[in-house]
Amino acid sequence: MDEKITSRDNPKVKYACKLADSPGFRRSEGRFFAEGRKLCPELARGAALEQLFYTAAAAQKCPELAGLPGQHFLVEEHVAQKLAGVPAPQGVFGVFRTPQHTLDEVRRGGRYLALERVQDPGNVGTLIRSAAAFGFDGVILSEGCASPYAPKTLRASMGAAVRVPVIETGPLPPALARLRQLGIRCLAAALEHSEPLGPVPAEHPAGVCVVVGSEGQGLEGDTIAACDAAVRIPMTDRVESLNAGIAGSILLWHFREVEV
Repeated sequence: MDEKITSRDNPKVKYACKLADSPGFRRSEGRFFAEGRKLCPELARGAALEQLFYTAAAAQKCPELAGLPGQHFLVEEHVAQKLAGVPAPQGVFGVFRTPQHTLDEVRRGGRYLALERVQDPGNVGTLIRSAAAFGFDGVILSEGCASPYAPKTLRASMGAAVRVPVIETGPLPPALARLRQLGIRCLAAALEHSEPLGPVPAEHPAGVCVVVGSEGQGLEGDTIAACDAAVRIPMTDRVESLNAGIAGSILLWHFREVEV
């Protein structure tokens, strides 16, 4: 029988809440917290689920939860309210071990997305999801990006953060230098001295890396200089720019692996 948690001050509940709230704690523990009836089972397909919390109502609606790995805890509604990060919680929460990926996994011929200082978790999650959808081999995040395992980012990526390798690194230029040593063509999304996306070949035998910055700040000059070329998305003058999630997804579609 699953252990029942009736107190909001239970140490396991406090630990889960701290994982949700603190990027530094997530890094030091090598774990992350997620919420959602669909999201938690999806994440369990690619990350080790260590603890699963759910309400009686959620267990009744989702009998498949009983088949998930890890320790299971039945929590009362007021405990679920403390764990919840959204106004209408679904009553299912999990603590997962964080997948570990490094630049050593980058391979010649692969397709990669690199993000620089994209701070909005919705944009980071959307771009990780798009990278998975369009067959990319990995996502590289510079320092200053939203955490890929923060609750808001996980909700936006819909579990894609464990389906495509996510590599967290420091400044982007040294990382891009490593890719270029493998022959991977690095393309900066920028306006100055750029080519329109249409004529840019989608295929490159040694691989490609699409490099995207935030909408407000764009890419650093050193980062653009570290790339092979710059590309832009042709559009009308009705708007000045697209947000990072939309612009990056268009670029990912152009350089996709799959035929659609």
